Amino acid sequence: MTARHGANEETKVLIAPDSFKGSLTAKQVADAIEAGVLKAVPHAKCVKVPMADGGEGTVQSLVDATNGKIVTVKVTGPLGTPVDAAYGLLGDGKTAVIEMAAASGIQFVDDHTKNPLITTTRGTGELIVNALERGISDIIVGLGGSATNDGGSGMARALGVRFLDGQGNPLPEGGLALKDLATIDVSDLDPRLDGVSITLASDVTNPLTGATGASAVFGPQKGATPEMVKQLDASLEHYAGLIDRQLGRDIADTPGAGAAGGLGAGFLAFTDAHMRSGVQTVVGATGLKAKARGADYCFTGEGGIDFQTQYGKTPMGTAQAVKEVAPDAKVIALAGNVGDGVEVLYGLGIDAIFGVLPGVCTLPEAIREESAEKKHQPYGRERHASVGLKRSPLIWRSKAASGKPVSF
Repeated sequence: MTARHGANEETKVLIAPDSFKGSLTAKQVADAIEAGVLKAVPHAKCVKVPMADGGEGTVQSLVDATNGKIVTVKVTGPLGTPVDAAYGLLGDGKTAVIEMAAASGIQFVDDHTKNPLITTTRGTGELIVNALERGISDIIVGLGGSATNDGGSGMARALGVRFLDGQGNPLPEGGLALKDLATIDVSDLDPRLDGVSITLASDVTNPLTGATGASAVFGPQKGATPEMVKQLDASLEHYAGLIDRQLGRDIADTPGAGAAGGLGAGFLAFTDAHMRSGVQTVVGATGLKAKARGADYCFTGEGGIDFQTQYGKTPMGTAQAVKEVAPDAKVIALAGNVGDGVEVLYGLGIDAIFGVLPGVCTLPEAIREESAEKKHQPYGRERHASVGLKRSPLIWRSKAASGKPVSF
Protein backbone atom coordinates (compact mmCIF):
# COMPACT_ATOMS: atom_id res chain seq x y z
CA MET A 1 0.00 0.00 0.00
CA THR A 2 1.47 3.30 -1.03
CA ALA A 3 0.29 6.81 -0.38
CA ARG A 4 -1.53 8.51 -3.24
CA HIS A 5 -0.78 12.04 -2.03
CA GLY A 6 2.24 14.18 -1.52
CA ALA A 7 4.77 13.35 1.17
CA ASN A 8 3.05 15.50 3.77
CA GLU A 9 -0.52 14.49 3.01
CA GLU A 10 -2.48 11.78 4.78
CA THR A 11 -3.82 8.72 3.04
CA LYS A 12 -7.47 8.34 4.06
CA VAL A 13 -8.62 4.77 4.58
CA LEU A 14 -12.28 3.98 5.21
CA ILE A 15 -12.77 0.70 7.08
CA ALA A 16 -16.35 -0.56 6.80
CA PRO A 17 -16.70 -4.35 7.24
CA ASP A 18 -19.57 -6.54 8.37
CA SER A 19 -19.08 -9.08 11.12
CA PHE A 20 -17.47 -12.46 10.46
CA LYS A 21 -20.40 -14.48 11.75
CA GLY A 22 -19.60 -16.71 14.70
CA SER A 23 -16.11 -15.27 14.96
CA LEU A 24 -15.72 -11.49 15.17
CA THR A 25 -18.04 -8.51 15.39
CA ALA A 26 -17.81 -5.84 12.72
CA LYS A 27 -15.99 -3.58 15.17
CA GLN A 28 -13.42 -6.27 15.95
CA VAL A 29 -12.83 -6.79 12.23
CA ALA A 30 -12.46 -3.04 11.72
CA ASP A 31 -9.99 -2.81 14.60
CA ALA A 32 -7.89 -5.60 13.09
CA ILE A 33 -7.87 -3.97 9.66
CA GLU A 34 -6.86 -0.65 11.19
CA ALA A 35 -3.94 -2.30 12.99
CA GLY A 36 -2.71 -3.73 9.70
CA VAL A 37 -3.14 -0.51 7.76
CA LEU A 38 -1.17 1.48 10.31
CA LYS A 39 1.67 -1.04 10.20
CA ALA A 40 1.88 -0.59 6.44
CA VAL A 41 1.23 3.19 6.36
CA PRO A 42 1.73 4.73 9.81
CA HIS A 43 0.54 8.16 8.67
CA ALA A 44 -2.77 6.86 7.28
CA LYS A 45 -5.99 8.41 8.54
CA CYS A 46 -8.31 5.49 9.33
CA VAL A 47 -12.06 6.02 9.62
CA LYS A 48 -13.85 2.98 11.04
CA VAL A 49 -17.53 2.35 10.35
CA PRO A 50 -18.77 -1.09 11.50
CA MET A 51 -21.44 -2.23 9.03
CA ALA A 52 -24.28 -4.73 8.63
CA ASP A 53 -27.03 -5.58 6.14
CA GLY A 54 -30.09 -5.43 8.38
CA GLY A 55 -29.78 -9.01 9.60
CA GLU A 56 -28.04 -10.51 12.59
CA GLY A 57 -25.44 -8.16 14.02
CA THR A 58 -27.08 -4.96 12.83
CA VAL A 59 -27.79 -3.65 16.33
CA GLN A 60 -24.24 -4.22 17.53
CA SER A 61 -22.71 -2.71 14.39
CA LEU A 62 -24.82 0.44 14.53
CA VAL A 63 -24.24 0.87 18.26
CA ASP A 64 -20.48 0.51 17.70
CA ALA A 65 -20.49 2.83 14.69
CA THR A 66 -22.32 5.63 16.53
CA ASN A 67 -21.00 5.18 20.08
CA GLY A 68 -24.44 4.17 21.25
CA LYS A 69 -25.47 1.67 23.91
CA ILE A 70 -27.29 -1.63 24.32
CA VAL A 71 -30.52 -1.82 26.34
CA THR A 72 -31.77 -5.15 27.68
CA VAL A 73 -35.47 -5.63 28.44
CA LYS A 74 -37.58 -8.54 29.73
CA VAL A 75 -40.28 -9.19 27.09
CA THR A 76 -42.69 -11.85 25.91
CA GLY A 77 -40.95 -14.52 23.85
CA PRO A 78 -42.50 -16.24 20.83
CA LEU A 79 -43.98 -18.99 23.01
CA GLY A 80 -45.47 -16.51 25.48
CA THR A 81 -42.81 -16.99 28.17
CA PRO A 82 -40.52 -14.17 29.37
CA VAL A 83 -37.18 -13.72 27.61
CA ASP A 84 -34.38 -11.18 27.82
CA ALA A 85 -34.06 -9.16 24.62
CA ALA A 86 -31.64 -6.39 23.72
CA TYR A 87 -31.88 -3.47 21.33
CA GLY A 88 -29.67 -0.52 20.53
CA LEU A 89 -29.85 3.19 21.24
CA LEU A 90 -27.67 5.03 18.75
CA GLY A 91 -25.28 7.80 19.62
CA ASP A 92 -27.62 10.53 18.37
CA GLY A 93 -29.92 9.77 21.31
CA LYS A 94 -32.94 9.74 18.99
CA THR A 95 -32.72 6.44 17.15
CA ALA A 96 -33.48 2.91 18.36
CA VAL A 97 -32.41 -0.18 16.41
CA ILE A 98 -34.33 -3.38 17.00
CA GLU A 99 -33.71 -6.84 15.57
CA MET A 100 -37.07 -8.56 15.80
CA ALA A 101 -35.27 -11.87 16.30
CA ALA A 102 -33.96 -10.57 19.64
CA ALA A 103 -37.47 -10.92 21.06
CA SER A 104 -39.30 -13.21 18.62
CA GLY A 105 -36.53 -15.26 17.06
CA ILE A 106 -36.15 -18.86 16.07
CA GLN A 107 -33.48 -19.32 18.78
CA PHE A 108 -36.24 -19.34 21.41
CA VAL A 109 -37.79 -22.55 20.08
CA ASP A 110 -36.48 -26.01 19.30
CA ASP A 111 -37.65 -29.04 17.33
CA HIS A 112 -40.05 -29.94 20.12
CA THR A 113 -41.53 -26.50 20.81
CA LYS A 114 -41.60 -24.67 17.49
CA ASN A 115 -45.17 -24.11 16.36
CA PRO A 116 -45.92 -21.24 13.96
CA LEU A 117 -49.64 -21.64 14.62
CA ILE A 118 -49.27 -20.05 18.07
CA THR A 119 -45.97 -18.15 18.21
CA THR A 120 -46.24 -14.41 18.68
CA THR A 121 -44.37 -11.19 17.89
CA ARG A 122 -45.66 -9.49 21.05
CA GLY A 123 -42.12 -9.18 22.42
CA THR A 124 -41.03 -7.16 19.39
CA GLY A 125 -43.86 -4.74 20.10
CA GLU A 126 -42.79 -4.54 23.74
CA LEU A 127 -39.31 -3.48 22.63
CA ILE A 128 -40.89 -0.70 20.59
CA VAL A 129 -42.91 0.42 23.61
CA ASN A 130 -39.74 0.56 25.67
CA ALA A 131 -38.09 2.70 23.00
CA LEU A 132 -41.10 5.04 22.91
CA GLU A 133 -40.85 5.45 26.66
CA ARG A 134 -37.33 6.78 26.12
CA GLY A 135 -38.55 9.51 23.78
CA ILE A 136 -37.12 7.96 20.63
CA SER A 137 -38.11 9.63 17.35
CA ASP A 138 -36.68 7.11 14.85
CA ILE A 139 -36.86 3.33 14.98
CA ILE A 140 -35.07 0.89 12.68
CA VAL A 141 -36.41 -2.66 12.76
CA GLY A 142 -34.45 -5.53 11.26
CA LEU A 143 -36.81 -8.20 9.93
CA GLY A 144 -35.50 -11.74 9.86
CA GLY A 145 -34.78 -14.83 11.92
CA SER A 146 -38.31 -15.09 13.27
CA ALA A 147 -40.07 -18.03 14.91
CA THR A 148 -43.44 -16.46 14.12
CA ASN A 149 -46.17 -16.40 11.48
CA ASP A 150 -48.72 -14.11 13.11
CA GLY A 151 -48.76 -11.27 10.57
CA GLY A 152 -47.37 -8.91 13.19
CA SER A 153 -50.55 -9.15 15.22
CA GLY A 154 -48.63 -9.83 18.43
CA MET A 155 -46.51 -6.73 17.86
CA ALA A 156 -49.67 -4.73 17.27
CA ARG A 157 -51.27 -6.02 20.50
CA ALA A 158 -48.30 -4.71 22.49
CA LEU A 159 -48.92 -1.30 20.88
CA GLY A 160 -52.58 -1.28 21.91
CA VAL A 161 -54.45 -2.92 19.01
CA ARG A 162 -57.23 -5.38 19.94
CA PHE A 163 -58.19 -8.35 17.78
CA LEU A 164 -61.72 -9.56 18.53
CA ASP A 165 -63.82 -12.51 17.41
CA GLY A 166 -67.50 -12.39 16.46
CA GLN A 167 -68.57 -12.25 20.10
CA GLY A 168 -66.23 -9.39 20.91
CA ASN A 169 -63.72 -11.58 22.76
CA PRO A 170 -59.96 -11.10 22.36
CA LEU A 171 -58.34 -13.70 20.13
CA PRO A 172 -55.53 -15.93 21.39
CA GLU A 173 -52.00 -15.15 20.24
CA GLY A 174 -50.65 -16.61 17.01
CA GLY A 175 -51.39 -16.76 13.31
CA LEU A 176 -53.97 -19.55 13.37
CA ALA A 177 -56.36 -17.61 15.63
CA LEU A 178 -56.66 -14.88 13.01
CA LYS A 179 -59.09 -17.11 11.08
CA ASP A 180 -61.69 -16.09 13.67
CA LEU A 181 -60.94 -12.38 13.49
CA ALA A 182 -64.04 -10.21 13.16
CA THR A 183 -63.02 -6.76 14.45
CA ILE A 184 -59.77 -4.83 14.59
CA ASP A 185 -59.94 -2.15 17.29
CA VAL A 186 -57.22 0.49 16.97
CA SER A 187 -58.79 3.01 19.34
CA ASP A 188 -56.05 2.38 21.94
CA LEU A 189 -53.13 2.30 19.50
CA ASP A 190 -50.19 4.06 21.18
CA PRO A 191 -50.48 7.74 20.16
CA ARG A 192 -46.71 8.21 20.47
CA LEU A 193 -46.32 6.34 17.18
CA ASP A 194 -47.62 9.42 15.35
CA GLY A 195 -44.38 11.27 15.94
CA VAL A 196 -42.03 8.39 15.15
CA SER A 197 -40.41 7.35 11.87
CA ILE A 198 -40.15 3.56 11.51
CA THR A 199 -37.86 1.99 8.91
CA LEU A 200 -38.14 -1.73 8.19
CA ALA A 201 -34.71 -2.98 7.18
CA SER A 202 -35.20 -5.99 4.96
CA ASP A 203 -34.33 -7.30 1.52
CA VAL A 204 -37.25 -9.75 1.55
CA THR A 205 -39.79 -8.86 -1.14
CA ASN A 206 -42.34 -11.64 -0.55
CA PRO A 207 -46.02 -10.67 -0.24
CA LEU A 208 -48.04 -11.69 2.80
CA THR A 209 -49.96 -14.58 1.26
CA GLY A 210 -50.00 -16.96 -1.67
CA ALA A 211 -47.39 -19.27 -3.18
CA THR A 212 -44.58 -16.83 -2.43
CA GLY A 213 -46.04 -15.54 0.82
CA ALA A 214 -44.90 -15.75 4.44
CA SER A 215 -46.52 -19.10 5.24
CA ALA A 216 -45.58 -20.99 2.06
CA VAL A 217 -41.98 -19.82 1.81
CA PHE A 218 -40.88 -19.36 5.41
CA GLY A 219 -43.39 -21.43 7.38
CA PRO A 220 -41.74 -24.84 6.88
CA GLN A 221 -38.46 -23.71 8.43
CA LYS A 222 -40.43 -22.66 11.51
CA GLY A 223 -42.04 -26.06 11.86
CA ALA A 224 -45.11 -25.73 9.62
CA THR A 225 -46.36 -28.91 7.99
CA PRO A 226 -48.07 -28.66 4.58
CA GLU A 227 -51.44 -28.61 6.34
CA MET A 228 -50.25 -25.87 8.72
CA VAL A 229 -49.07 -23.81 5.74
CA LYS A 230 -52.58 -23.95 4.27
CA GLN A 231 -54.18 -22.99 7.58
CA LEU A 232 -51.79 -20.10 8.19
CA ASP A 233 -52.06 -18.77 4.67
CA ALA A 234 -55.85 -18.78 4.89
CA SER A 235 -55.73 -17.03 8.27
CA LEU A 236 -53.39 -14.32 6.99
CA GLU A 237 -55.50 -13.84 3.86
CA HIS A 238 -58.56 -13.27 6.08
CA TYR A 239 -56.51 -10.95 8.30
CA ALA A 240 -55.32 -8.90 5.32
CA GLY A 241 -58.86 -8.64 3.99
CA LEU A 242 -60.13 -7.19 7.28
CA ILE A 243 -57.22 -4.75 7.44
CA ASP A 244 -58.19 -3.53 3.98
CA ARG A 245 -61.91 -3.26 4.73
CA GLN A 246 -61.73 -1.88 8.27
CA LEU A 247 -58.54 0.21 8.17
CA GLY A 248 -58.37 1.07 4.50
CA ARG A 249 -54.86 -0.32 4.04
CA ASP A 250 -54.27 -2.86 1.27
CA ILE A 251 -51.09 -4.57 2.42
CA ALA A 252 -51.48 -8.18 1.21
CA ASP A 253 -49.40 -7.86 -1.95
CA THR A 254 -47.00 -5.16 -0.81
CA PRO A 255 -43.41 -6.32 -1.39
CA GLY A 256 -41.90 -7.20 1.98
CA ALA A 257 -45.25 -7.73 3.73
CA GLY A 258 -44.33 -11.39 4.14
CA ALA A 259 -41.03 -10.68 5.89
CA ALA A 260 -40.58 -12.21 9.35
CA GLY A 261 -43.78 -14.25 9.21
CA GLY A 262 -45.85 -11.27 8.08
CA LEU A 263 -44.43 -8.83 10.63
CA GLY A 264 -43.79 -6.53 7.68
CA ALA A 265 -47.53 -6.53 7.01
CA GLY A 266 -48.29 -5.72 10.63
CA PHE A 267 -46.05 -2.67 10.60
CA LEU A 268 -47.48 -1.48 7.29
CA ALA A 269 -51.03 -1.93 8.61
CA PHE A 270 -50.74 -0.31 12.03
CA THR A 271 -47.92 2.22 11.67
CA ASP A 272 -46.56 4.51 8.98
CA ALA A 273 -43.47 2.35 8.56
CA HIS A 274 -41.66 2.14 5.26
CA MET A 275 -39.51 -0.63 3.80
CA ARG A 276 -35.88 -0.09 2.88
CA SER A 277 -32.99 -2.31 1.83
CA GLY A 278 -31.14 -3.52 4.90
CA VAL A 279 -27.68 -2.40 3.86
CA GLN A 280 -28.97 0.96 2.59
CA THR A 281 -30.63 1.50 5.96
CA VAL A 282 -27.30 0.92 7.68
CA VAL A 283 -25.48 3.13 5.17
CA GLY A 284 -27.85 5.96 6.10
CA ALA A 285 -27.80 5.35 9.85
CA THR A 286 -24.00 5.31 10.03
CA GLY A 287 -23.49 8.35 7.79
CA LEU A 288 -21.20 6.19 5.67
CA LYS A 289 -21.26 8.39 2.58
CA ALA A 290 -20.25 11.52 4.46
CA LYS A 291 -17.42 9.61 6.15
CA ALA A 292 -16.27 8.20 2.80
CA ARG A 293 -15.72 11.58 1.13
CA GLY A 294 -12.08 12.01 0.18
CA ALA A 295 -11.18 8.37 0.89
CA ASP A 296 -8.28 6.87 -1.01
CA TYR A 297 -9.08 3.30 -0.01
CA CYS A 298 -11.99 1.43 1.48
CA PHE A 299 -11.79 -1.95 3.20
CA THR A 300 -15.01 -3.91 3.54
CA GLY A 301 -15.86 -7.60 3.84
CA GLU A 302 -17.63 -10.35 5.73
CA GLY A 303 -17.24 -14.03 6.52
CA GLY A 304 -17.93 -15.22 2.99
CA ILE A 305 -18.03 -13.53 -0.40
CA ASP A 306 -19.36 -15.07 -3.61
CA PHE A 307 -21.65 -14.18 -6.52
CA GLN A 308 -24.57 -13.69 -4.11
CA THR A 309 -22.74 -10.75 -2.53
CA GLN A 310 -24.14 -8.56 -5.30
CA TYR A 311 -27.66 -9.04 -3.93
CA GLY A 312 -27.88 -6.64 -1.00
CA LYS A 313 -24.90 -7.88 1.00
CA THR A 314 -22.73 -5.50 3.01
CA PRO A 315 -19.57 -5.50 0.83
CA MET A 316 -21.54 -4.58 -2.28
CA GLY A 317 -23.72 -1.97 -0.60
CA THR A 318 -20.65 -0.43 1.00
CA ALA A 319 -18.68 -0.40 -2.26
CA GLN A 320 -21.47 1.27 -4.18
CA ALA A 321 -22.04 3.89 -1.49
CA VAL A 322 -18.33 4.72 -1.37
CA LYS A 323 -18.00 4.96 -5.15
CA GLU A 324 -20.87 7.47 -5.22
CA VAL A 325 -18.92 10.01 -3.18
CA ALA A 326 -15.32 8.89 -3.75
CA PRO A 327 -15.24 7.42 -7.27
CA ASP A 328 -11.44 7.13 -7.34
CA ALA A 329 -11.24 5.21 -4.07
CA LYS A 330 -10.02 1.63 -4.32
CA VAL A 331 -12.45 -0.77 -2.62
CA ILE A 332 -10.89 -3.94 -1.22
CA ALA A 333 -13.12 -6.73 0.08
CA LEU A 334 -11.87 -9.29 2.62
CA ALA A 335 -13.47 -12.62 3.48
CA GLY A 336 -12.82 -15.80 5.38
CA ASN A 337 -14.05 -17.67 2.34
CA VAL A 338 -13.96 -16.49 -1.28
CA GLY A 339 -16.57 -18.51 -3.14
CA ASP A 340 -17.71 -19.05 -6.69
CA GLY A 341 -18.55 -16.32 -9.18
CA VAL A 342 -16.80 -13.41 -7.46
CA GLU A 343 -15.66 -12.09 -10.84
CA VAL A 344 -19.04 -10.45 -11.31
CA LEU A 345 -18.34 -8.14 -8.38
CA TYR A 346 -15.44 -6.39 -10.11
CA GLY A 347 -17.75 -4.54 -12.44
CA LEU A 348 -20.04 -3.44 -9.62
CA GLY A 349 -17.73 -1.39 -7.43
CA ILE A 350 -15.29 -3.80 -5.77
CA ASP A 351 -11.72 -3.50 -7.04
CA ALA A 352 -10.05 -6.44 -5.28
CA ILE A 353 -11.05 -9.43 -3.17
CA PHE A 354 -8.80 -11.30 -0.75
CA GLY A 355 -9.24 -14.36 1.41
CA VAL A 356 -7.82 -13.75 4.88
CA LEU A 357 -6.94 -17.30 5.91
CA PRO A 358 -3.26 -18.19 5.42
CA GLY A 359 -3.91 -21.86 4.80
CA VAL A 360 -6.47 -24.63 4.34
CA CYS A 361 -8.71 -25.34 7.33
CA THR A 362 -12.29 -26.28 8.15
CA LEU A 363 -14.90 -23.63 8.95
CA PRO A 364 -15.02 -24.53 12.68
CA GLU A 365 -11.23 -24.31 12.83
CA ALA A 366 -11.23 -20.92 11.12
CA ILE A 367 -13.89 -19.52 13.44
CA ARG A 368 -12.23 -20.93 16.56
CA GLU A 369 -8.74 -19.68 15.71
CA GLU A 370 -9.88 -16.26 14.52
CA SER A 371 -11.94 -15.71 17.66
CA ALA A 372 -9.14 -16.81 19.96
CA GLU A 373 -6.35 -14.82 18.30
CA LYS A 374 -5.33 -11.81 20.38
CA LYS A 375 -1.96 -10.80 18.95
CA HIS A 376 -1.21 -10.00 15.32
CA GLN A 377 2.29 -10.72 13.99
CA PRO A 378 2.88 -9.57 10.41
CA TYR A 379 4.41 -11.91 7.91
CA GLY A 380 4.68 -11.98 4.12
CA ARG A 381 3.19 -14.52 1.77
CA GLU A 382 2.52 -14.38 -1.94
CA ARG A 383 -1.13 -14.49 -3.11
CA HIS A 384 -2.66 -13.99 0.35
CA ALA A 385 -3.98 -10.94 2.14
CA SER A 386 -4.74 -11.07 5.84
CA VAL A 387 -5.96 -8.39 8.22
CA GLY A 388 -5.25 -9.68 11.67
CA LEU A 389 -8.09 -12.18 11.77
CA LYS A 390 -5.52 -14.90 12.40
CA ARG A 391 -1.83 -14.08 12.52
CA SER A 392 -1.14 -11.31 10.03
CA PRO A 393 -2.43 -7.74 10.28
CA LEU A 394 -1.90 -7.00 6.61
CA ILE A 395 -0.10 -8.37 3.60
CA TRP A 396 0.03 -6.35 0.44
CA ARG A 397 2.05 -8.55 -1.92
CA SER A 398 -0.89 -10.29 -3.44
CA LYS A 399 -3.20 -10.78 -6.37
CA ALA A 400 -6.92 -10.24 -6.34
CA ALA A 401 -9.19 -13.27 -6.52
CA SER A 402 -9.59 -12.61 -10.24
CA GLY A 403 -5.87 -13.17 -10.76
CA LYS A 404 -5.36 -9.54 -11.76
CA PRO A 405 -2.38 -7.84 -10.11
CA VAL A 406 -3.29 -5.08 -7.71
CA SER A 407 -1.08 -2.32 -6.40
CA PHE A 408 -1.88 -0.26 -3.34
